[in-house]
Amino acid sequence: MEPENQTKISEFLLLGLSEDPELQPLLFGLFLSTYLVTVLGNLLIILAISIDPYLHTPMYFFLSNLSFVDMCFITTTIPKMLVNTQTQSKGITYRECLTQVYFFTAFVGVDNFILTVMAYDRYVAICHPLHYTVIMNPKLCGLLVLMSWVIMLWASLIHVLLMMRLKFCIGTQIPHFFCELAQIIKVACSDALISNIFLYIATALLGVFPLTGILFSYTRIVSSLMKISSVEGKYKAFSTCGSHLSVVSLFYGTGLGVYLTSAVTHSSQRNSIASVLYTVVTPMLNPFIYCLRNKDMKGALGRLLSKANCCSRWPLVSGLNRPFGLQSQKT
Repeated sequence: MEPENQTKISEFLLLGLSEDPELQPLLFGLFLSTYLVTVLGNLLIILAISIDPYLHTPMYFFLSNLSFVDMCFITTTIPKMLVNTQTQSKGITYRECLTQVYFFTAFVGVDNFILTVMAYDRYVAICHPLHYTVIMNPKLCGLLVLMSWVIMLWASLIHVLLMMRLKFCIGTQIPHFFCELAQIIKVACSDALISNIFLYIATALLGVFPLTGILFSYTRIVSSLMKISSVEGKYKAFSTCGSHLSVVSLFYGTGLGVYLTSAVTHSSQRNSIASVLYTVVTPMLNPFIYCLRNKDMKGALGRLLSKANCCSRWPLVSGLNRPFGLQSQKT
């Protein structure tokens, strides 16, 4: 089959996780419930942090941004998958695929950078507690988040521009449930050397360097904790890092698992199933990790839910009291 220019390609075919029609309702219900839980959990974290004045600190500012990115992250892939599953369609237009590649790459990178910034925040809080408020000032926090977005939006744009130079055959099939950049480069009908080179360079610069920063931060944190004599003091200081360390382990652990799976096996279905771990499971588990392991978040969510409960009961109570008030005035 002769390659056609990408401008003539109207759509790609997403093979999804399974072609078994009996599994489609199960997959639809599973991914729909996962998506709703993820959005609700991250939205509750954002509301709790924005409303509760006790959480107006750099650590929770970064956490609210992480929750926002996780919501955007999962929204990039799951809704389209749900629509295709419900309509029993595999098609995705060329523009939709470009959009998925752009935002998916951007959100993954921003997620990675924010985790690195959160590690630096914990390093300053534990290793330089007296200078914490001076170093982690609101201007620096906002600048770090802004730089993360700017870097990844431009890097994603370069990926998309290089992808637009590729040529694809008519009826190109993508062995995945969304448009992943690495899979699209593999199915291109033209030479994708430049795209592959930039993909490897971007992965090294935007993936390895942030991970190195996280490891360096925690190495310094552990070194500082070793100087504390009391066991209780060590536990109290390191307890603030427990949630972040769990999220980092989950994020990089699932990402490394996907990479190793694709390197060891050539089965596209196994690669797609492994990708579910870091594209779906990780954003869903992050709110649970912070809510279960962080006492401040537990208290903030409790106060938020109690306020919502009081607000929902107040109109009912006032409405019940009004007739009695009118009746007492008449008597």
